[in-house]
Amino acid sequence: MKILHMVAFALTIIGAVNLGLTAFSYNIIEMILGAGTSLAMIVYVLVGLSAVYIAATHMSDCKICSKK
Repeated sequence: MKILHMVAFALTIIGAVNLGLTAFSYNIIEMILGAGTSLAMIVYVLVGLSAVYIAATHMSDCKICSKK
């Protein structure tokens, strides 16, 4: 489960950075994979699923939150 958590966390960070860059008209995922490609769509879906996973398991994984 640690590897799943690490992969989900990395994908969530990538998605967050990409979302932040869209404010400046940059989309790293589409620059690398091509706009509107099915591979880019898969990456977006994986980033979304990773965010849901991190949100659902945060309380049990976080050292600070689990102390409360």
